[in-house]
Amino acid sequence: MSVALVDASGQTILLTQGDGVGPHNTEAACRRAYTALSTKTPALLLGRNARANPDTQNLAHLPELLLLGGGVPLRYQGQVIGAVGRRPLGPALRMQGKF
Repeated sequence: MSVALVDASGQTILLTQGDGVGPHNTEAACRRAYTALSTKTPALLLGRNARANPDTQNLAHLPELLLLGGGVPLRYQGQVIGAVGRRPLGPALRMQGKF
């Protein structure tokens, strides 16, 4: 698993990954966090809404956004102060019982 934490300006302030995790997983965690921060919406919800609305379907083509689950905005006193993104283990690793 990879986890990324970004601050209110989108700067990565924490980035961690498990042993043997590929670099694409770390990038995906960062993009999920950035997506949640910049849209102030959980990434999974944003993806579902974008697919359901023809006017927003093109959000999936912006290279900075990743419209998949795993990104959540962090709120404090009603303000978005950052976001966390995670790239969970793939099903193949879970099935092998490695993690």
